[in-house]
Amino acid sequence: MPMLLPRQITRRRFLAATATGTAAATGVAAKLAVPGESAPAERSLGRFRIDVQSHLHPPELLDFMEQRALEPRVVRNGKVRQVVVGDWTRTVKESYSDPLHKLAAMDANGIEMAAISINDPGPERFGQDGAEVARIANDYLTGIARAHPNRFLPLIALPLQDIPASMAELGRCVDQLGMRGILLYTNIDGEFPDEPRFRWLFAEAERRNLPILLHPAYPTTFPAVQAQLAGGLGMMFDNTIALTRIIMAGILDEFPRLRLLCPHIGGTLPYLIGRLDHQTHVLMRAPATLRRRPSEYLRNVYFDVVNPLPDALRMMYDMVGPDRLLFASDHPWVDPKIIVDCVEALHLSEQDRLKIYRDNARSFFGLA
Repeated sequence: MPMLLPRQITRRRFLAATATGTAAATGVAAKLAVPGESAPAERSLGRFRIDVQSHLHPPELLDFMEQRALEPRVVRNGKVRQVVVGDWTRTVKESYSDPLHKLAAMDANGIEMAAISINDPGPERFGQDGAEVARIANDYLTGIARAHPNRFLPLIALPLQDIPASMAELGRCVDQLGMRGILLYTNIDGEFPDEPRFRWLFAEAERRNLPILLHPAYPTTFPAVQAQLAGGLGMMFDNTIALTRIIMAGILDEFPRLRLLCPHIGGTLPYLIGRLDHQTHVLMRAPATLRRRPSEYLRNVYFDVVNPLPDALRMMYDMVGPDRLLFASDHPWVDPKIIVDCVEALHLSEQDRLKIYRDNARSFFGLA
């Protein structure tokens, strides 16, 4: 049983843990262990949840960005690092790169495993450096997973501005590193993922049985929402637009076995889906690619429950049912306890709670 870890660690301990994990990630024939049931002693600690959206900033990537003259880049304000993308500047605390800090938060909230990914900005914003950024991110996350067996499931970041490089990196991550899921941003440096040149990714995800997490990026609506509302509104609008375009483009019909997870209970789409039904099937403004009412496709998509409002979770629960909802925290930006409390506020049956907290994630990621 992994020992419970303190919230604060020294830089030396962190670097040692990271170095161990990263070195392990470079083994060409290595495979990630398939996570299974917890030991009885671990279950007795109440650690049973699976968090499908959790983030770490790779230290090597932050160092790389600090050397860049072009955005995205990292600047220092005294001892504080800040990521600069366009007009949006965000502080990156040391704990955001600390797997032991994340493990402590997981243990405190009964989380057995977390699907970990980098956050915005992704490789697609780095131009010709995108392939190197993806390699740094994927090696780091895989290394962390190896250093802490059965606690982390790393998601693949791809430099989608360079299709041949993305195909090569996807193959390396799956065939050599054993990674089991894909991080797909809601926009690829301004392009949406339903556009034809990205269709290969959905085909390959279905062929390889790889689930996709559709995650918000630097929002296309940033000029309207500005920095103050970019996280609260802009990213949620990006979720809404990207998922709607995927539905309307017929991607869920073209790839019926695709497993797609949209975070934050779909942004604003669940609230607006009735209007889309009316537009497409009453006013007859449906594209030729649409075979059903847009609302019917929501039951072909998975949604995480990162929304700190129980009423919103209840609406989504009533709309798609417990089989399509997955627990997530969006840590380190959201305290996992906030989301746990929101799920508990629904007063669901024990069966439905276990589906949301654990069982649906096992099915989505193909875990034992």
